[in-house]
Amino acid sequence: MNYDQLVIGLTGDVMIGRTVDSNTSREGYRYVWGNVLPLLQSTDINIVNLETTLTNSNKMVTKTFNFKASPDKIKCLKDAHVTVANLANNHILDYSQEGLIETLQTLKKAGIAHVGAGMNDKEASQPVILTRKNIRIGILGFTDNEPTWKAGASKSGINYINVSSEDDRERALLSIEQLKKEADIVIISIHWGPNMKAFPEKNFIDFAHQMIDNGAGIIHGHSAHNFQGIEVYHHKLILYDTGDFVDDYRVDPIFRNDHSFFFRVEADEKGLTKLNLFPVLISDYQVNVDAKDAKWSLQRMQYLSEKFGTKFNEPAEILLR
Repeated sequence: MNYDQLVIGLTGDVMIGRTVDSNTSREGYRYVWGNVLPLLQSTDINIVNLETTLTNSNKMVTKTFNFKASPDKIKCLKDAHVTVANLANNHILDYSQEGLIETLQTLKKAGIAHVGAGMNDKEASQPVILTRKNIRIGILGFTDNEPTWKAGASKSGINYINVSSEDDRERALLSIEQLKKEADIVIISIHWGPNMKAFPEKNFIDFAHQMIDNGAGIIHGHSAHNFQGIEVYHHKLILYDTGDFVDDYRVDPIFRNDHSFFFRVEADEKGLTKLNLFPVLISDYQVNVDAKDAKWSLQRMQYLSEKFGTKFNEPAEILLR
């Protein structure tokens, strides 16, 4: 069997709703991706956390922030070659079950797979398995946000996990073990933890290690709205938080949540080989490769990763074996 190098793209939160949505209606579907678009289009797979619904529903649930984009904005995701959208997060039910259903239908019609939410707990916990370059990639989605949105036997919702619950962790670890039997590389996309926090909590670190020990190859974390450190654990990759990728949020002067990365992972038949970081900046409802502050982002990432003993081969590269 011939194996070629597999290239996986990972991003933080993709929030194309609210004023990003209205701006995209004026500027065109590709506007949001700026000069990052060629990078997005150069991979075999792109996995994002979709931090919005794609719906015309007006059944807004009561919460502080509700996000939706009109369903035609699925073309933004198509143009960026998004392969899998994680929906296990605190916004997929912002417009009730009606909004979730329309988002699921919109993604399915566009041929974009999803994980982490569904019409019942079986669907919400269902993995996606894809084959690229003769390598099978399995993806699961989880979130510790919005416990009342947890999917049930006959209730739509999210694949909720309480990281402090031994039962919940065991359920997740079992699903990872089972998926590893079917996939060469297992990716866990998990929306976890509080906002604006520099370092993950110890129980998150411990659980990330457990997920790797049980078969995961990449932990794709998000939720904090700022990027956190990177750990290489047993030649596997833990991205504790990938930050924000595109949005219309207020910028925190300390965490600078308008800065993050496009995370580009290479792998072959033996596993992961390297990670390259492409610093990006959100401005005017658009993400671009960041030339101005790239040094700050890379130095910040190196600082945050030091506690995990992560060694950078180059400022923007980590070798995984």
